[in-house]
Amino acid sequence: MKQEIAAFLDYLTRTKGSSQNTIAAYHNDLTQLADFVASEEAKGIVATREQLLLTYLAHLKGKGYSPATAARKVASARSFFTYLVDTGRLSENPIRNVASPAVNKKAPRVLTQAEYLQLLAVPQSLTSPEARRDVVMLEVLYGTGLRASEVVSLQLNDVDLAHGVLYCRQGKAHRQVRLAPELCDILKDYIANGRLDLLYNEKETALFLNRRGHQLTRQGFWQIVKNYAIKAGLGDRVTPHTLRHTFAVRKMQSGADLRAVQQALGHAYISSTRVYKQPLSTVK
Repeated sequence: MKQEIAAFLDYLTRTKGSSQNTIAAYHNDLTQLADFVASEEAKGIVATREQLLLTYLAHLKGKGYSPATAARKVASARSFFTYLVDTGRLSENPIRNVASPAVNKKAPRVLTQAEYLQLLAVPQSLTSPEARRDVVMLEVLYGTGLRASEVVSLQLNDVDLAHGVLYCRQGKAHRQVRLAPELCDILKDYIANGRLDLLYNEKETALFLNRRGHQLTRQGFWQIVKNYAIKAGLGDRVTPHTLRHTFAVRKMQSGADLRAVQQALGHAYISSTRVYKQPLSTVK
C-alpha cells in the first residue's frame, strides 16, 4: 500500500501541482491508514477493504479525533482510492459507500477593526527589522486574504507595484491578487528599506526574510502572529488564518458577491466560501 501512496503523492506533485502543505497532509493521513491496515492484517484479520475502512473510522473515533479531523482523513482516503481506480490499480472504490463523519461547520472567527489595530500596534511599537517586516506581513494578510503559506512563499518578482498586483504562484493554482494603493506604498517602502536590513545574500529572492536572511517559514510566521496576539491581549486563538477569515468577511460586508470572494481567496470550490455567509464570531 505504501508504494501506491508514493505513486499518488508523486501524481499530486507532478500532475496536480499541489502545495507542499497539501502533500504533507495527504502523506500523514494515508501513512496512518496504511499502518492501521498493516496492523489489522498482521493480526490475521480477514476483511474486505471496505470493512477495514469502517473499522478505521471507529479507530479514529476511539483515538479522540474530532469529527472534522476524521472527515479530512476520510476525504484523503477517498481521493487516494479514486486515484487507484482511475489508474487501473483497483477495480472499484472501497470507500464509495463509507460516509464521512458529520461535521458542524462553525462560523469563522474574525477580528474587529479595533482588534486588528490592537494586534498591529504590538510590532509597530518595536524598532527591530523583524518587527518592521511583521507589520508589513500583517498588512498583507489583512489586505489580501492570502494563506500564511502563500505569504511566506512570495518572491520579489511576485510583487507588481506598477499595476497594484501580487502574483500568487503556489502549485498550479496561480492567481492575481489586487493591492490597495495604501498596501502598495507599504510594500514599496519595505522592499526599498526594511527588507534590506534582513538581507545577507543579494541573490536571495524571497520577499519576507528571517533574521538569518532566508525565507521565513510558515510555522515561524504562525508563531509570530500568535505571540503578538497574546501580547495584544487577544488570547492565543488568533492565527494568520484568522486574518484570512477577517478579510473574507470584510469583502462580504462591503457588498462583494460570493464568487468574487471565492476568487480572491483562491478556493477551488464555492462551498468553501459559503461559510462566510454565516453569523460571525469574534475571537473573544
